[in-house]
Amino acid sequence: MARDEGLLTTTPLPEDERFEIGLRPRKMADFVGQEELKERLSILIEAARSRSEPVDHVLFSGPPGLGKTSLAGIVAHEMGAAFRATSGPALERPGDLAAVLTNLDAGDVLFIDEVHRLPRQVEEVLYPAMEDFELDIVVGKGPAARSIRLELPHFTLVGATTRVGRVAPPLRDRFGYVARLDYYTSPDLAQIITRSAGILEVEIASDGAGLIAERSRGTPRIANRLLRRVRDFADVRADGRIDHEIADTALRVWEVDERGLDKVDRFILEAMVHKFGGGPVGLSTLAIAVGEDPETVEDAYEPYLLQEGLLMRTPRGRVATPHAYRHLGVAAPQDDDPQGQLL
Repeated sequence: MARDEGLLTTTPLPEDERFEIGLRPRKMADFVGQEELKERLSILIEAARSRSEPVDHVLFSGPPGLGKTSLAGIVAHEMGAAFRATSGPALERPGDLAAVLTNLDAGDVLFIDEVHRLPRQVEEVLYPAMEDFELDIVVGKGPAARSIRLELPHFTLVGATTRVGRVAPPLRDRFGYVARLDYYTSPDLAQIITRSAGILEVEIASDGAGLIAERSRGTPRIANRLLRRVRDFADVRADGRIDHEIADTALRVWEVDERGLDKVDRFILEAMVHKFGGGPVGLSTLAIAVGEDPETVEDAYEPYLLQEGLLMRTPRGRVATPHAYRHLGVAAPQDDDPQGQLL
């Protein structure tokens, strides 16, 4: 059974992308959270500017929606450089990458999202481009084929990945700085929500921003998405101002509970508890039961359920924890078997 995507999925929809572009910070000073990462990036940028060089290649990793694209744009802005963006799946052939690279100017920042999904033959073209700023192009086929080497302007490659372990080691080693973005604290998210509300000209009280932040799963993209839905509710069912009561009522209407779970999260937990007796159950079997793709369950929903202690992985499969039973209001079964050791 196919299901609608949950409100709290971190996968951006086209309308979300247009919305997020308007809310993205342009300067390092406007970027909230990730303080240690910002400090290191500021050092890299200031050092590069003092030497009149491009910033070294940077790889950002971490869950979706934490600001990897925003930080790449900030690097370009702080360096006074052009920002050019593409993605790993879009670069299907070496010629696709060659077309992008040959159109770069000196100092440009090239952002490749989902860099772990670059095809192997495209990666091999990228290696000399990153290391020596040279591009090898093969002209012709068979015995008449010959290689042409083109000089490239010195540029900065910023890669982003949700799965750093899938980035090929030779590619990962060519990045001068590899950084991981972590989930945000509720105070940081409340600050982001307040800033976004100001841009959207929405009146919001601090307790309203705080409540939305608590249910945003540590993710700015989700925080901004929830702000939009609460704004809709406040405009239609109230006077447009968002306070604690309005935010709480609105999020209940949109089926976001007090722990930040939406209907898909709860459907996953209910399937584990009611259909599989709490587990263990394999990922593929669970995905079929809830009508989702296994990769969607693993990437979009499972991390937060694990973080909240509602789900655990064992050698035999996924298992619902006692916290999951309590959250669903279901009595947990008495079982002396701990369902295997945690992975």
